[in-house]
Amino acid sequence: MAQARKQPGVERVYRDDRIEVTWEPALCIHFGACYGQLPQVFRPRERPWVRLEEAEADEIAKVVQDCPTGALGFTRLDGGPQEEVPDEPVIDLDPEGPMYIRGRVRIQREGELLREPTRVALCRCGQSKNKPFCDGTHLKIGFRDEPEA
Repeated sequence: MAQARKQPGVERVYRDDRIEVTWEPALCIHFGACYGQLPQVFRPRERPWVRLEEAEADEIAKVVQDCPTGALGFTRLDGGPQEEVPDEPVIDLDPEGPMYIRGRVRIQREGELLREPTRVALCRCGQSKNKPFCDGTHLKIGFRDEPEA
């Protein structure tokens, strides 16, 4: 079974001899890519909620890369491929939610580096309690970005 331990800056680390998966709850908006694609590995109602032994490392890595917020990350320990990152950042605006950015970016506030993620969800509704990051509040308030006429 995978071991879970705490690490500074990362709330949970799940590791076996093939792959290490990190989870940062402060960035998680429960998009569902993880448990929707690999429910045998990602079980949000159980503890520990990540069961690495239930799938191949390649499958786990692919699903982690589908997490649009960067709350999930991975490092291959078995020599397998690391995360694929686009050469240029790609920005996707969810009309009912955040701005998703995939690629190498620097997020700063008043000159202070907050993160250098490869995947992130930034708040567009203005109500997140974790600004500039999305915290899922857009769902509670019914945010909708109406296109201009």
